[in-house]
Amino acid sequence: MYKIQLNTNLYGTVCSMNLKDVELLKNQYLNEMFSVMNFSEEEWQVITDLHVFRQYKKGAILLKKGQLSKVSYYVVKGCLRSYYLVDGEEKVNAFYTEKDYFTPSCLVTNKPAEHYLDCLEDCLVNVSTAEDEAIIMKKFPRFEKLCRAYSEELVVKQKAEFDDFKIASPEQRYINFATNRPDLLQRVPQYQIASYLGLTPQSLSRIRKRLSKNDFSANKVAV
Repeated sequence: MYKIQLNTNLYGTVCSMNLKDVELLKNQYLNEMFSVMNFSEEEWQVITDLHVFRQYKKGAILLKKGQLSKVSYYVVKGCLRSYYLVDGEEKVNAFYTEKDYFTPSCLVTNKPAEHYLDCLEDCLVNVSTAEDEAIIMKKFPRFEKLCRAYSEELVVKQKAEFDDFKIASPEQRYINFATNRPDLLQRVPQYQIASYLGLTPQSLSRIRKRLSKNDFSANKVAV
């Protein structure tokens, strides 16, 4: 049976999601995963036994610079933010929302983390460790192929996004962001979006005002 943990020890208090909603979200996540993977009854049992869900309240810090994390996170509900501190200023490098997977670089490099990870909303996440994954892959070798295929697909996607980001103008970066992640416009403070796009809040505000006067908003893309 999967396990759920209510965390109060990660610079935040227990998430306010009620138990009924949590159970619904967990079952929805597991059912979606199992329908895609087409697990056998034995595989279902092993994987379910290894699943651990954790709830965190908005503002909880899951990873700090200098720490070594042993867990990866899959966002079932909520929004996580990854950022660096440069001369005391936060530099956002990623947002993770429902169905996004976050693996700290320190899991691969075995070196202390260079960045932070926190919750921008109350979150429900599925956590896994390298040991959990090793157990599954040893017992069911086909999972190794599935994980490798997923990792390769993710690397290609991230490279394409990075290349687009490098060559885009500040205005085009915002247009791409608003088009691809419109939900974040309502979920993330504007100054954090500006940081992610490599802009000052003032520059982003000017871009938004300029776009609101042209066909961008008329094309039903939020600004």
